[in-house]
Amino acid sequence: MAFARFVRRAIDDAREERGWTVTDLAAHTGVGRSTVFRWLAGDWQDYPELAKVRGFCAALDLPVAAAFRALGLPDAGPVSWRRGDDGPVEADVRVILQRLADPAVPAEEKHHIRDLLRYLARRPIRRAADPTAAPIRRTG
Repeated sequence: MAFARFVRRAIDDAREERGWTVTDLAAHTGVGRSTVFRWLAGDWQDYPELAKVRGFCAALDLPVAAAFRALGLPDAGPVSWRRGDDGPVEADVRVILQRLADPAVPAEEKHHIRDLLRYLARRPIRRAADPTAAPIRRTG
């Protein structure tokens, strides 16, 4: 319930300081209205998607660490990236995370990014063929 209280305070502050409704909040954070209401009710299995929590916090200028503490995850702070040491994968992941957290990126675009990430995460791994194996010969 600590996370539900954290979300309630964030929504109240957004309404008071920015004049945002829950619909406005959803559009700016990339977190759907139904998800926001589930968070308020404390209705989720396991933990909320951490990428959504990060996007929510980034759009509202809230410390992600505070949200993670409310979830009981004190050590799950944001990933620190050392820009000079980024390989191509790390650089791409950093850009994706920045887009998901950017309030200027439309919610529809964030939805497409998340859909593609879910697809890639669940896609079966295709193993490369063994280059030393004898080729398969078809007879027939």
